[in-house]
Amino acid sequence: MGLYKSLFKQTAIYGLATVLPRMFSFLLVPLYTDLLPKAEYGKVSIIFAWMIFFNVILAYGMETAFFRFYNNETNKKSVVETTMVSIFWTSTCFLFVALLFRNTLAQWSGIDAQYITYMIWILVLDALVIIPFSKLRAYQKSMVYAGIKIGNVLINLSLSVFFLLFLPKIAQSQPDGFLGSLYVENFQIGYIFLANIIASLLTFVILSPDYILLKWKFDFALWKRMMRYGLPIMVAGIAFAINEQFDKILLGRLLPANIAEAEVGVYSACYKLGLFMVLYRTAYTLGIEPFFFSHAANTDAPQTYATVTKYFVIFGSFILLAVIVFADILKYFMIRDTSYWEAMKVVPLIILANFFLGIYTNLSVWYKLIDKTYIGAYISIVGAIITLVVNYLLIPTMSYYGSAIATIAAYGSMMFISYYLGNKYYPIPYDTKKIGGYLSLSVGFSAISFYGFRENYFVGIPLLLAFMYFIYYNEKEMLIRILNRKNN
Repeated sequence: MGLYKSLFKQTAIYGLATVLPRMFSFLLVPLYTDLLPKAEYGKVSIIFAWMIFFNVILAYGMETAFFRFYNNETNKKSVVETTMVSIFWTSTCFLFVALLFRNTLAQWSGIDAQYITYMIWILVLDALVIIPFSKLRAYQKSMVYAGIKIGNVLINLSLSVFFLLFLPKIAQSQPDGFLGSLYVENFQIGYIFLANIIASLLTFVILSPDYILLKWKFDFALWKRMMRYGLPIMVAGIAFAINEQFDKILLGRLLPANIAEAEVGVYSACYKLGLFMVLYRTAYTLGIEPFFFSHAANTDAPQTYATVTKYFVIFGSFILLAVIVFADILKYFMIRDTSYWEAMKVVPLIILANFFLGIYTNLSVWYKLIDKTYIGAYISIVGAIITLVVNYLLIPTMSYYGSAIATIAAYGSMMFISYYLGNKYYPIPYDTKKIGGYLSLSVGFSAISFYGFRENYFVGIPLLLAFMYFIYYNEKEMLIRILNRKNN
């Protein structure tokens, strides 16, 4: 039990570092949707979608490679120094080349050159702190990690509120004052990215001692091994970015120009209601990756992974059902502009898709542990192909609902493929009967609640309570052991 207690503690802290920033950042959703027309919010969503791709490229798998080699190599200092030097120089080269060709990038992407410049600086600053943050996780300094992450988003949130809400009022009341002179009319999107730049810059300043104190030693042989391990992860990351974000880009390109950005706007806003599943999945992933690597040598590792996966599915199934039952209440807090609600029908599909992705994360541990990360790349490429094909087929007739179907099809396929291949290369004794039971019941109850009795809480709440009892009935022995342990 001590092993699981340690995992849950780390996951809880990383969860705090993920939940609070995401909660703060999601406070920006009602701000953006209140102040920006649907088309403008769609434009912002498309820009952020492109940034996800370049985030993956600038990391090129080195974060995961760092954890793998940090746990395996005797000279851990060399792993830290080599990884940081590598990221520093690739980020610096990207900065100069991207700024040089920013007008070309603007013409190619259809994004204003000014926004391209902001994107470049944000991408570089965020890339430079990847390994400093990874060091904090490796050194188990989870509270420091959490503090910096939360601080970053608080700064971003505060500046966004100031720029979008208060600065226009100050400029109107004091047009000749210093703050009033800073206001630029019709610059809302620019202010959004300016807040991001300042937050990223301050985060880099806080973590810059890692670079200042670095001895800048570079082990080329180690770097080549890390690259061989990390590049397939980059390919998988690009494929993941396609699965996660490319639907918004395709909506902007495949729909008629007069409605495209507005459709992206409503879809992106309602997509945010998958927040709680995304938070759960992300927090869990941050805590589980170091855990998987550090316990890989234990003889009971497969059974441990199986147990962890089962409880991930149990908690995730509960979150899935709870969020879908109360989705129409949550929308009043997150999306106050009713014109965005037309896309609410995609919410159950998006939440389930993110749950499938979380299960896939659990199931994919095997190829990382046996150093066959290229298999993960292949699986992600299959998912990306499904995403692209289904989007191209369905967007012209179904718009963003087709994109939601593509997302769930991609992640569901990746989940099943990983399970099948994992049984072949690294068998783990998953309790498939219970896992399948919890998942099926949660999905069934969710469908009944949302599509059969939507906003009828006399049906939804009893379904949720019934599912909670089902969990208790099947897991009461484990729950009793946990309670007895606490009492002792």
